[in-house]
Amino acid sequence: MEGWVCIYTSIQLHQVEMIRGILEENGITAIVVNKQDSVYLIGEIELFVSHGDAFNANQIINSNQIL
Repeated sequence: MEGWVCIYTSIQLHQVEMIRGILEENGITAIVVNKQDSVYLIGEIELFVSHGDAFNANQIINSNQIL
């Protein structure tokens, strides 16, 4: 995914979706990439934002203390 940066990973889909929602409320487009196996749920879920939004996205995540 050229031009996109992974800013968060988790094994919990609800955590990634919560962060995605907060970022989108702040005008930052975020993409969830689920790399978990569908049967055994092994693997991680990644959250990507554009390279230009990465700094602001990290600031929002840290200021909301959601990690």
